Amino acid sequence: MKAENANSGKALEAMVEKLALEIQDGSLIGLGSGATVAAFARRLGRRAEEEELLVSVIPSSLQIQLVAEEWPGFMVVPSTMIPDIDITVDGVDQIDEKFRMIKGGGGALYRERVLLQAASKRVIMGDETKHVRQLYRSVPVETSFFARDFVESALLKIGGKPKLRLLEKGYPFITENGNVIFDTDFGIIEKPETLLSEIISIAGVIEAGIFLNECDVLYQANQDGSVQVFEVR
Repeated sequence: MKAENANSGKALEAMVEKLALEIQDGSLIGLGSGATVAAFARRLGRRAEEEELLVSVIPSSLQIQLVAEEWPGFMVVPSTMIPDIDITVDGVDQIDEKFRMIKGGGGALYRERVLLQAASKRVIMGDETKHVRQLYRSVPVETSFFARDFVESALLKIGGKPKLRLLEKGYPFITENGNVIFDTDFGIIEKPETLLSEIISIAGVIEAGIFLNECDVLYQANQDGSVQVFEVR
């Protein structure tokens, strides 16, 4: 088990290294959230500093913005630049054989969707345990505080089991947009497209963590220490 964990850690390092070396000088990068994106941002920041590259970034969360601000080679630019994004790099909670994804474990699903859809190229990173035949993880559903009771009831009606996301001490998790999240269990998701449509049609829902066409390239770190790259289109 220790050997597998060591190999997996090396593969994650190799994955972010490989991707960081492919970023060109002058690029505008959208950055998702989570530990893997943070590791990528640090490696790219180090490369930008060593090679005197200028890389502009738009972070999806304060977590990643703080990482980006550690590196002088990064220029954190305002959201008005989103339409000009070259590449968005993000992690994933689960991804199936058709590269449909569940995201939002870190709570930044709304901003991650915007950055992914705006980019000319979308790169997703994850380890092989995230790659499954069918999606089955709970789906994060972001909703306004005002509509939370209605949304909870509506999610139950379409077969979900919503659970309000809470912090360790029991306080509600609040997104950077000022909303709450229901982590909603639908079991095995047979038709992600249909389910996403049903969730988004509920009044008060801001965003749902089913992502259908937002992956162009998947970087996968394997437990044997290898890295695979899947071209989606």
